Amino acid sequence: MPIARSWSVALVGVDAHLVEVEVDVATGLPRFILTALSDRVLRNVEHRVHSAVANSGESWPARKITVGLLPATVPKSGSRFDLPIALALLTAAQALPPEPLTEWVVLGELSLTGAVKGVTGVLPSLIGAYRAGRRKFIVPRANYGEAQLISDAEIVGVGSLTEVCEWLRGEAPRPTTPDPEAAPVTDDPPDLADVVGQPAARRAVEVAAAGGHHMFLTGPPGVGKTMLAERLPALLPDLNRDEAMEVTAIHSVAGLLKPGRPLITRPPFCAPHHSATTAAIVGGGTGIAAPGAISLAHRGVLFLDEAPEFGPRSLDALRQPLESGEVLIQRSAAVARYPCRFLLVLAANPCPCSAGGREPGQGCICSSPTRQRYTARISGPLLDRLDIKVTLESVSRAVLENGVRGESTGVVRERVLAARARAEHRMRDSPWTTVGEVPGPAIRRRWPVPHEVTRPLYRLLDRGSLSTRGLDRVLKIAWTLADLADLPRPTIDQVQEAYELRTGYGVTALRVPA
Repeated sequence: MPIARSWSVALVGVDAHLVEVEVDVATGLPRFILTALSDRVLRNVEHRVHSAVANSGESWPARKITVGLLPATVPKSGSRFDLPIALALLTAAQALPPEPLTEWVVLGELSLTGAVKGVTGVLPSLIGAYRAGRRKFIVPRANYGEAQLISDAEIVGVGSLTEVCEWLRGEAPRPTTPDPEAAPVTDDPPDLADVVGQPAARRAVEVAAAGGHHMFLTGPPGVGKTMLAERLPALLPDLNRDEAMEVTAIHSVAGLLKPGRPLITRPPFCAPHHSATTAAIVGGGTGIAAPGAISLAHRGVLFLDEAPEFGPRSLDALRQPLESGEVLIQRSAAVARYPCRFLLVLAANPCPCSAGGREPGQGCICSSPTRQRYTARISGPLLDRLDIKVTLESVSRAVLENGVRGESTGVVRERVLAARARAEHRMRDSPWTTVGEVPGPAIRRRWPVPHEVTRPLYRLLDRGSLSTRGLDRVLKIAWTLADLADLPRPTIDQVQEAYELRTGYGVTALRVPA
């Protein structure tokens, strides 16, 4: 009997690889041989496909069946190959005509009854196959809405193996799937006006949103650190089409897409618990590494509350992704790559006790060494990569009783969008879109600030009070402040405020004698 072929896609991270499925039904003792670099789920494909074929009214060939997935060097995992293997097997057994199947890329898991179940990673799989020249796709009906994001491709959503076989044999029309109804948008983002007091922290959040600057919030419990972080994503602009597809592809691999809302158009917000492992934060797991919190927060906000309670290895693992914007997870069979260009927000209490961070003798039971050990859990190299550092103070009774609300999210967001538009126009001939993305040498070389404005910073650099990285961070914050103020370049006022946001010190620290 001839060898039959179908096509599918293997995912390694978010990188898709077109896979040729070959099935040979030959004379010999009945057995099933799978030749592929596969995981445990794929190695059990025989039992799922056998039951699905039998329960769909088709005949299982009592012969020697050999299944090959090419290229052999690409690792394959999961149950996404069930349907293409079943269709190629029935074609090799001459139960299906061979011509139609070779035109389609097929994805789908089979239940024992023959129903086609949804799989993860459909969107990045179809994007990869589309770039390889494929335009026709058969996907589970559960993934039809996600697959339709590929606008100029021919998509067929199927619900059972019987349905596919009858269509390929010409016994039934092509399966149709009604367009999924869009789920109502019920998310009501929290308003920045809910935060009582904290004008300096509110200003810092606005600057972080405008320039894409990483931020560290410290202060006693209950002063609004978490509230500020949760309101940060609502200040960010909507994702453009390319960004939305990129973010949706990552969430598709993780299986986190919401029914009826396949395309993610708003910046995501990810806040893992402090007990999360390094693999949960960065990505990992058995087999091909799954995306972690830093990738799920891509183009959005990653918030680590109670940051000193996270494991030191988990925190330090953030250092390289913060610089490169992607994470590479090494495995013996392959390297999984995930983008992770996120805005990092850390929050911490001044000490581990529950006395609100007050000084020793005023309710705090922590000694000075205890406080130092607690804050030292966040390493210096990681803190140095955070542009903005703000200390929040307890809100006074007078502020609470006053009841005056601060600016709403909508008002602040208008300023943020205007500042981002100015920065994007200035950097239109560069690969960057926000000030926070620009490397330090580039900010000094391509957009220099007058020497009379930066002279105090270079004095601090000469005295060893400011590192080169710190100088670059101050300059980037100053450019964001200039964009917020609609200025063509930073002045001494923006440099002084940027230095205060960077270090937490007052602007008088810049007034050093010549």
